[in-house]
Amino acid sequence: MAVLGASGSGKSTLIDGLADRISKEDLLFPMLTVKETLMFSAEFRLPRALSKSKKKARVEALIDQLGLTSAANTVIGDEGHRGVSGGERRRVSIGTDIIHDPIILFLDEPTSGLDSTSAFMVVKVLQRIAQRGSIVVLTIHQPSSRILSLLDRLIFLSRGQTVFTGTPLDLPSFFSEYGHPIPENESRTEFALDHIRELEESSDGTQGMVDFNKRWQQQRRNNNSSSITSLNTPKMSLNDAISASISKGKLVSGGANDGSNPTSVPRFANPFWLEVYVIGKRSLLNSRRTPELFGIRLGAIVVTGTILATIFWHLDQSPKGAKERVGFFAFAMSTMFYTCAEAIPTFLQERYIFMRETAHNAYRRSSYVLSHALISIPSLIVLSFTFAAITFWAVGLAGGTKGFLYYVAFILASFWAGHSFVTFLSGVVTHVMLGFTVVVAILAYFVLFSGFFITRDRIPSYWIWFHYISLVKYPYEGVLQNEFSDPTKCFVRGVQMFDSTPLQAVPDVLKLTLLNNMGQVLGRNLTGNSCVTTGQDILQQQGISDLTRLNCLLVTIAWGFFFRFLFYVTLMFGSKNKRK
Repeated sequence: MAVLGASGSGKSTLIDGLADRISKEDLLFPMLTVKETLMFSAEFRLPRALSKSKKKARVEALIDQLGLTSAANTVIGDEGHRGVSGGERRRVSIGTDIIHDPIILFLDEPTSGLDSTSAFMVVKVLQRIAQRGSIVVLTIHQPSSRILSLLDRLIFLSRGQTVFTGTPLDLPSFFSEYGHPIPENESRTEFALDHIRELEESSDGTQGMVDFNKRWQQQRRNNNSSSITSLNTPKMSLNDAISASISKGKLVSGGANDGSNPTSVPRFANPFWLEVYVIGKRSLLNSRRTPELFGIRLGAIVVTGTILATIFWHLDQSPKGAKERVGFFAFAMSTMFYTCAEAIPTFLQERYIFMRETAHNAYRRSSYVLSHALISIPSLIVLSFTFAAITFWAVGLAGGTKGFLYYVAFILASFWAGHSFVTFLSGVVTHVMLGFTVVVAILAYFVLFSGFFITRDRIPSYWIWFHYISLVKYPYEGVLQNEFSDPTKCFVRGVQMFDSTPLQAVPDVLKLTLLNNMGQVLGRNLTGNSCVTTGQDILQQQGISDLTRLNCLLVTIAWGFFFRFLFYVTLMFGSKNKRK
């Protein structure tokens, strides 16, 4: 059934309302080839019971039906990558919708952008889909006579109202009875659309034609009723209709020949774990085609790590060295979160593809969230080890092998929490620049309340809650404990306690005398080599005493899982396939 009408008549609105979905359809991954796109669609939409060879055969047949054989191994492409033509892209989009021979299929302008031959071929494919048991409803703009011959029913709309409904063969009689017969050599649909447009521009509008159509339809129903002898024949139930459709070989049924109820069509074609695998495989393939994206991120980590390593080269265990270590950790941990901002456009670019695929029940939202998380981990591990290897020994951090592993763990946990947080925000915002603005602002607040600029005991009580929800707080405190928890290490000895004070310039002899007098008052022996400040003292000065190193690591990881869950919630309630 084709829905026709001029622009603004309500064709797309009707289709979207019936399909309960967004209006955008032509949404594809630009770095996948035509064949790969349809193959992934087959893996999502066709039942697991179908073998790989049968799915591949279905894809090959569909490529041939859509006239895409010559473009099968060409990437879809986008503004930055040359790919298939506009018409070919449209046919691939249609192919993803019909890969599984759906029971009901809604298409909005499937012939848009195609030449007459390609348009006829596409509608011919749709006719074969309908003949196999599907209900196909499409909008189309001025179909050719060849396309018109393929259609079973027509609906003409005008400003949201029906001005004609019937078969293509009914058009001449309808307009003849209406008083405007169609000339013999003129296209029936062009004549109808032109006449409707003339009425729309007139003062009376199309209401007269709408009313005539209602009377005409009622008259036809009365005539049909009088010619039917078995009026008491019961109507087919919905279950019976679905059973009849499935009996015609619908792939969506999963080939249920086990005697079970044929109308019990599963909502998803594949189990959860297989969806995770297929989504992950597709994401990895996309990533391999765009290595520059990971390369830029890795380059940023290498450059940042190298700069930090050269600035904080081999820090000593002096008062200044202790302060510089604290500053190094504050900058390093905040860097982990800021470099995660690149994840913002990732989901925003996939947003409408995700909405389209989940609207078709290609996979579960939970499958997407889990796969999205798992796929991000390998790259985060590489980034973490790279940054840690560049900075750990160059800066002269403490802890040996165990300290290095904890250092890597905190960097990785920071990447995980930051990536999860940014992913969650990408599910909330709908614009890339807005997303960057929000992420940068919130991360700045996290750094402010992390405990570096102002310690916990100095934060006003009405802001202390922000300190505890700061993502930077926990890895920052964790790496400080990793560095300063050794009680045998001293960072301020004897006369060094006068550094960065007005007494720093006085002679050392006077400093030793002052130390001796202070020791007498305190009841302890203070010499030029006496340890005045240990790593534990520095931790106390930073207000780090409520969580252990391991707990800080676990809390950071938990934040990552928490934001992944929030991302799932946003997908459940904030990414519906509705046109606004």
